Amino acid sequence: MLEKVFERILYSARWLLAPIYLGLSFALLALAIKFFQEIIHVLPHIFETSEMDLVLLVLSLIDISLVGGLLVMVMFSGYENFVSQIDLEDNDDKLSWLGKLDTGSLKNKVAASIVAISSIHLLKIFMNADKIDNDKLLWYVAIHLTFVLSAFAMGMLDKLTRHGH
Repeated sequence: MLEKVFERILYSARWLLAPIYLGLSFALLALAIKFFQEIIHVLPHIFETSEMDLVLLVLSLIDISLVGGLLVMVMFSGYENFVSQIDLEDNDDKLSWLGKLDTGSLKNKVAASIVAISSIHLLKIFMNADKIDNDKLLWYVAIHLTFVLSAFAMGMLDKLTRHGH
């Protein structure tokens, strides 16, 4: 009897994650505001803006969109995996991957997104390489390679464990 009550309370505790996933939507809103703030900031000066600065801005916007996509993935698949299934009508605009991302797939997608985000940061750094110390450049590359190797290792481990079952 006591065990049943304990298990029911423990199982219900998963709903504590729901407000956290909702909170991530506020982070998504903050990213959207920052995205459009950057665009509005550059538009009046577009003709004076150098090509290099424009490319750096575009890379920043891509970066923001990748982080936003990562947030959406974590919000929805995390909610579905740990809290409750999202019930949408057939005529709703349902994402094709919704309900199909288990924690292993999500982990790999998050790792791939981090590598993509890191790649864009590295590209932005290389475009300003003349202004950055060689030691710092080396650290940026080392950190990026760590992300790449980690994502690769996670993908290989996931592949090995899936083939093992």
